[in-house]
Amino acid sequence: MQLAFLAPLLDRPGPWASVFLDTSHSTEDATQRQDLLDRTAVRRLAALGADDRTCAAVRDHLAAEPASAAPPGRALFATDGEVVLDVPLSGSPPDVEASWSALPHTSRLLGLLDDLAIACLVAFIDRTGADLEVRELGRSDRLGSVAGPQWQGRGPHRAPPADRYEWHYQHRREDGWERTAELIADEIARRWPESGARLLVLTGDARERRAVHDRLPQQLRAEAVEVDGGGRAGGIAAEAFDRQLARAWQEHRQRRLDTALADFRAGLGRPGEHTTDGGGTEAAPGAAAQGVPAVVAAARQHRVATLLIQQGAADAERQVWVGPEPEHVAVQRGEVRTMGADGVEPAPAADALLRCAAATGAEALLVPAGVSGPAGGVGAVLRWQP
Repeated sequence: MQLAFLAPLLDRPGPWASVFLDTSHSTEDATQRQDLLDRTAVRRLAALGADDRTCAAVRDHLAAEPASAAPPGRALFATDGEVVLDVPLSGSPPDVEASWSALPHTSRLLGLLDDLAIACLVAFIDRTGADLEVRELGRSDRLGSVAGPQWQGRGPHRAPPADRYEWHYQHRREDGWERTAELIADEIARRWPESGARLLVLTGDARERRAVHDRLPQQLRAEAVEVDGGGRAGGIAAEAFDRQLARAWQEHRQRRLDTALADFRAGLGRPGEHTTDGGGTEAAPGAAAQGVPAVVAAARQHRVATLLIQQGAADAERQVWVGPEPEHVAVQRGEVRTMGADGVEPAPAADALLRCAAATGAEALLVPAGVSGPAGGVGAVLRWQP
């Protein structure tokens, strides 16, 4: 999960109200049910000690949500009388969840947001050009279009050339399409860095999208998949395409998790690969960290590339100490004080580590229960090893 969307939470002092609730409207009594859930969320915040202004901000924000546009669930993060971030969720908790704490309870997002948090650049391609859009967190943003050179003719389905002049014309048409494919590939490569996407989807005419794929830079080609069902013309079956796109997202997420876990295991090394000064053996140092103390130290030094949190792990809730800045995090309270931080507070390790990861451009992945992950449930693939 890319964490750039958490940026609004990084520079605001707490305490924070965090609310997770079901906002689907699929039953006849949905409006009354939603009103009950909203009131429950506000009451729970008040019982936890949230101030009146912040409770009122949450209440008013939920009341203003149009029923017709509500996602399956949502997460609100509020402080000092303001809802700072409202995140639509791909799933919803079975009950209203509310917390009032030093940091936003962002670790809960890992189990409710993972699919939609993968930014995806979609190219809808045909012989005349392509439309580009970015899909992220359940929304679509148009990025632009590419148009290739146009050749006059009698349509795409034509009889075999009658003479060399007809052959010359068709040859020019093919040259025009080759040029269009190059233009589309070049525009995708130019737009890719600014899009923030981690997955490139090529859809539309099969022959044309393959030609674009083959002209992409090699590094970008590794991030690209081809998906049926999309196109530029009207009449496209949007629901069928959305299902195909969701499948591509899920497959991408699984590949990313498999790669991260392989890098993590390789980074831990194997016992016996080198000898300690005392004559014993331990794992060779590598670009991985395991356990709360090691991952906290790496996060504080901006060395985390991928944060790994095991689903249901006890260490994710282990208390650490935090200050106002993302790098103000340590296992011992005194360590944070030596950093010159005021207002040192306890916080769950996962929330503190996610704040560090978001501030330093790292990503976070949820390791499903039952999958072999970091011991204790908290680990990281590192950018570099000291």
